[in-house]
Amino acid sequence: MKAIRRLTVRPVLPDPLRPLSDLARNLRWSWHPETRDLFQSVDPECWTASGRDPVRLLGTVPPARLAELAEDRRFLRRLTAVADDLDHYMSGDRWYQAQSGRLPAAVAYFSPEFGITAALPQYSGGLGILAGDHLKAASDLGVPLVGVGLLYRHGYFRQSLSRDGWQQEHYPVLDPHELPLAPLKETDGTPAHVALALPGGRELRARVWLAQVGRVPLLLLDSDVEENDPGERGVTDRLYGGGSEHRLLQEMLLGIGGVRAVRTYCRLTGHAAPEVFHTNEGHAGFLGLERIAELCDEGLEFGAALEAVRAGTVFTTHTPVPAGIDRFDRELVGRHFGPDSELPRIDVERVLRLGMETYPGGETNLFNMAVMGLRLAQRANGVSLLHGGVSRGMFAGLWPGFDAEEVPITSVTNGVHAPTWVAPEVFRLGARQIGVQRAEDALAVGGSDRWDSVADIPDQDIWELRRTLRAQLVEEVRERLRASWRQRGAGTAELGWIDDALDPDVLTIGFARRVPSYKRLTLMLRDRDRLMELLLHPERPIQIVVAGKAHPADEGGKRLVQELVRFADDPRVRHRIVFLPDYGMAMAQKLYPGCDIWLNNPLRPLEACGTSGMKAALNGCLNLSVLDGWWDEWYQPDFGWAIPTADGAGTDPDRRDAIEANALYDLLEQRITPRFYERGASGLPDRWLEMVRRTLSLLGPKVLAGRMVREYVERLYAPAAEAHRAMDPDSARGLAEWKARVRAAWPGVSVDHVETSAATAAAELGATLALRVRVRLGDLAPEDVEVQAVSGRVDSEDRITDAAKVPLKPVGGPDLEGRWVYEGPLALDRTGPFGYTVRVLPAHRLLASGVETGLVAVPSGDLVEAAGLLMR
Repeated sequence: MKAIRRLTVRPVLPDPLRPLSDLARNLRWSWHPETRDLFQSVDPECWTASGRDPVRLLGTVPPARLAELAEDRRFLRRLTAVADDLDHYMSGDRWYQAQSGRLPAAVAYFSPEFGITAALPQYSGGLGILAGDHLKAASDLGVPLVGVGLLYRHGYFRQSLSRDGWQQEHYPVLDPHELPLAPLKETDGTPAHVALALPGGRELRARVWLAQVGRVPLLLLDSDVEENDPGERGVTDRLYGGGSEHRLLQEMLLGIGGVRAVRTYCRLTGHAAPEVFHTNEGHAGFLGLERIAELCDEGLEFGAALEAVRAGTVFTTHTPVPAGIDRFDRELVGRHFGPDSELPRIDVERVLRLGMETYPGGETNLFNMAVMGLRLAQRANGVSLLHGGVSRGMFAGLWPGFDAEEVPITSVTNGVHAPTWVAPEVFRLGARQIGVQRAEDALAVGGSDRWDSVADIPDQDIWELRRTLRAQLVEEVRERLRASWRQRGAGTAELGWIDDALDPDVLTIGFARRVPSYKRLTLMLRDRDRLMELLLHPERPIQIVVAGKAHPADEGGKRLVQELVRFADDPRVRHRIVFLPDYGMAMAQKLYPGCDIWLNNPLRPLEACGTSGMKAALNGCLNLSVLDGWWDEWYQPDFGWAIPTADGAGTDPDRRDAIEANALYDLLEQRITPRFYERGASGLPDRWLEMVRRTLSLLGPKVLAGRMVREYVERLYAPAAEAHRAMDPDSARGLAEWKARVRAAWPGVSVDHVETSAATAAAELGATLALRVRVRLGDLAPEDVEVQAVSGRVDSEDRITDAAKVPLKPVGGPDLEGRWVYEGPLALDRTGPFGYTVRVLPAHRLLASGVETGLVAVPSGDLVEAAGLLMR
């Protein structure tokens, strides 16, 4: 019989055990070993059965066991120590509190998904895991962050396989009362809600749940409330599910409802109001519109409110291809805003202009969430150096007239939260060298360029550690294989071979990630005979563990999964290559440490960052990857291997795959397997262990989320907070009026004449030329602009590269024709082909850069020809 209603019955803990409830409700347990050890000791069997989830554990422990623990003085001493440690962690000063200068009082961080722990399955892949690591690192550093997301009642799908290897999706219902969450409550004890207006007088209401991530509150909005109609109740049903309108409503709830949830939380708790709003990808971009509406309600005009909002907004893009960005039909967006819907005080056309692709190559009828995110943020970044460059090229149309390298999108390379991803055995080995507290600080806060103490760990200890982790992975794989094959319909008699699947002494390669086509799950299958030879080599075999989910709507991705599974099902190789379904955080925490090599072979440059290899590196696993994302930035031969790429424009995709697959096989055959299996005088693989040591000591400090969040604070949050404070209502109005005046007057701005003191087209290094420029400013004044000399080496097409920019100064007043003269020196500081030009940019003290407005005046083609601006 099925129950007609489901309830969650919570245990009543004896008074001495009450601190267990606080420890279970703060997700710091997910990265704090002592807290997890404490919960495991409550009841080891229940701990395993609960999926290592303290909330579920406390709901299943027999009352008799709780009564026993309440009398156990040794357990109570441990409980007191762990509870005191959490209290100190929550209230003590950390890195952020020790910084000088006026840092933001609070930062609101919005993301469509958060991967905090497997016990709170609200993530699909790298974006969510990154967001979770960002929150955890901010907590460790003491950064006053408030996270904002949605609570998906089905989370992301659970994956299994059919008998023939086809991906099956399952959507288990999540009960918030069984998750490590608490409802945010009003002062009268009723649940806190936010509401959005919908067309036709309807309303979308959402409850606010609170997850405590260490020191960081995470607010999750849930539309599955009784006040909503069935359609609205389903808005937060699935992560990345539904059609266009469903996704639009999710993103309106995340952005607009999220700001309202933050305001409610601050009102109820006294938390400082955020000075900076950070949107992780374009999904939350509507948060800027809600903040504009707030300021309009306070009396600001739309233009001034826009400037005030932009000043305190940071936008991070993770997308290296336009197809990865949410875009909505103009009419659909227009229907959900305006007098009969949400934000009725803002003209719909103004809303639409923020997201329309009004630039060459854009589709003018589509509303682009990333474009809106960039227009609503004064500061933007990609997530690796290479991705920053890709993003500048991708969005260059928003800044016409500027070279792609000047597009105002910087980069902060992602990092990973080491306390979450480093295996306990790895941590203990480090703590043995330098002490527990120093090891914790090194992983959580970072700050050093290298971990020199790794050099003092004996080779034998490192090798034994690697073998232990590999053996643990083998056991995990066998357990998961048995469960998967039973799901696929296999009987016990068919599963004997699993006892010999993988070998703890064989070189182990890991490959696990989402399965879009560009990540090339099946590149390793390009030459199956050659792969079989590698898997079955009599002296130097390899074994491969593969995992990954294809999006439910991606039939091509599912075919790739099936192709890999069918190969791995072959009795000849199934003991050497396995596919594990339902890739998630729990699996990953065993997979990264247990592998010797982490494989990544995307189509370059389509990997924005790719943090899985960072997690592997922190455990002493070496990377074997295409030079993309973070690996392009930090690769050294000391750390691993780079797969050569054939990403030239003239290479067709099939030939490119063939070339790069052959390069992968060559590396494995000729360089990687010999190094793993060869033994030095000590009987150990000396050269391999040296690479492991260098990975840990030199790469480890770079890949930390603590380093990443410190960069966000110093390079983006602090300047954004300063800009926010400077943008009082009068300043915001003044900037908006100035921008309107400059845009109207810009057609009258031109460069009329350029002359230099150079007599010939050749000069000596170190010489200085005198530049004299005449410009027309029309209705503008010199204080409205900056006239620059731009110089540097020139390529074969006379384009200036690695440009240096020097402001020129006005000399006297305007001539009779209204032209202004600017002068300045031009240093010839580089040999070889050298060129210069001049340009005029708008200038204002409240602009983040001269490029911000997208306006520029340069010499005409005729003037360039006449001036002879190239020197060789």
